[in-house]
Amino acid sequence: MPTTPAAPTESGSEPLDRLPGRQPAAAELAHTAARRAGDLLAPPAPVRLGDVVPAPEQVLPDPAADFTLTADAAIRVSPAGRDVAEQLAEWLRPATGFALPIADGPLPGDGPLVLTLSEAPLTEPADWADAAGSVGVAGSVGGLGDEGYRLDVTPAGVRITAAAPAGLFHGAQTVRQLFPAAIDGAAPAAERWAVPGGSIVDRPRFPYRGAMLDVARHFFPVEDVLRVVDHLARYKLNHLHLHLTDDQGWRIAVDSWPRLAEVGGATEVGGGPGGSYTQADYRRIVAYAARRHVTVVPEIDLPGHTNAALVAYPELAPGKIPPPPYTGTEVGFSYVDPADERTYAFVTDVIGEVAALTPGPWLHLGGDEAFKVKGAAYTGFVERAQRIVAATGKTVVGWHQLAPAGHADGRVLQWWGTNGDDPETAEAVRRGARLILSPGNRVYLDMKYAADTPIGHDWAGLIDVRRAYDWDPGTHLTGVPAEAVLGVEAPLWTESVTTLAEVEFMLFPRLPAVAELGWSPRSTHDWAGFRERLAGHGPRWTAAGITFHPSPDVPWPAAPTVPAQRTDDTTADTH
Repeated sequence: MPTTPAAPTESGSEPLDRLPGRQPAAAELAHTAARRAGDLLAPPAPVRLGDVVPAPEQVLPDPAADFTLTADAAIRVSPAGRDVAEQLAEWLRPATGFALPIADGPLPGDGPLVLTLSEAPLTEPADWADAAGSVGVAGSVGGLGDEGYRLDVTPAGVRITAAAPAGLFHGAQTVRQLFPAAIDGAAPAAERWAVPGGSIVDRPRFPYRGAMLDVARHFFPVEDVLRVVDHLARYKLNHLHLHLTDDQGWRIAVDSWPRLAEVGGATEVGGGPGGSYTQADYRRIVAYAARRHVTVVPEIDLPGHTNAALVAYPELAPGKIPPPPYTGTEVGFSYVDPADERTYAFVTDVIGEVAALTPGPWLHLGGDEAFKVKGAAYTGFVERAQRIVAATGKTVVGWHQLAPAGHADGRVLQWWGTNGDDPETAEAVRRGARLILSPGNRVYLDMKYAADTPIGHDWAGLIDVRRAYDWDPGTHLTGVPAEAVLGVEAPLWTESVTTLAEVEFMLFPRLPAVAELGWSPRSTHDWAGFRERLAGHGPRWTAAGITFHPSPDVPWPAAPTVPAQRTDDTTADTH
């Protein structure tokens, strides 16, 4: 049993294991029996096992097996999964007010009811299932990869089983969704913390699932970026693409070219003060994301979209004439001189420093809308820049305008077109390229929801939630097989987006729609079912203080309730 003093029981009496003459095992049996009797009289869990977003691969509910988290619960975990257990505890403590201590390995004796994470082999879940009375899932659960997991919920507890910490983390996010919506509040709430019984076996459809945040058009401080990371992780998205450089601002410090951030970072759209990340800031973002199993993909946009760099270093400009700072929103007018060796020294230094700061495998070269660098000048620049990236050990990602350039090993093209017939991109795939799908008329999150949306654009059309959801990345591009699709990404350009609240308004509720396309099997794709599941997340976002667009496509609860506050003196841990 834990060495800390036991809390009083719900009736306020002394815990049974402290009464004279009672054995801990008997006390635990009595406690469990009383609690199960209470559960039989309690209503079903307010969330159904199949309400998860994105939709799991397999769901087998057991309405007779709901689990209720109580104040004496602990999280038991294998050592390699301890960090995931700590994060799960951080999510659950504020609203429950429970201590939720974490123990490595089995607790002494039977212990209190526990929430368990384990990295036990996925092919052998039956030992726990037999002991805990959980429901199994037919067929083998092996082969779920690093991101897959199995979740079993019985009256005795909740267990997540995975082969790697990423799978445990995704399973923990699922558990978080299965608690009542009040779990996302910041203060203790009066709630029965029930989780619906049954089993889930789950894994992602695509390995790359992401969103892009443009911090160049408008600068967003580190704390805002970290909150966006949390939003991605909540819905099992695993890549954050940061658009770090553009005409309006350069946002990452480069020691060998210090004026890039000092001068190039001092502007933004509309004439605001701009800003930039120190290398320590960037490392903090990368580390925060990594803890949440999100990989940061930095973008240094070349050879166009470079006005901020040219303001800082005019010797990179054609004609060596310094341009004025730019705070508008037009594109295609700026470029570094592809005929000057100084340009390639610049590219080598910048790419080298950014690559050294980035543990993930990807480095994004941009490459779009370089309208004044044409033909062989463009392809020659791209091919040389690709070799510079490869020399750092990173894999090149670029917008699909890179397609005509010679193929680099492992190259990934990010397709943002609006017409699914793109022979040039299909040819690049035949030469070995893989694709990230970001169709502008489906997942560009800077597009308005409707004509009256107060911010955003409409050049690619209006994108309501159904339009963001109702397409298939595996078949979207003519001549491109599903196996060439690495995944999906939803970009948010910020010409008209200026605050974190506006970022969230444009992300939600479309971000979960894109997440489901990236994670869930195609067989689960169903708009009617998705909109019903998504509706239940409105109260969660409200509880978490997330701004969102109350889309008329979704049957939101008529009046989301504010969680009732506890009246005892329990204080929640904050984070």
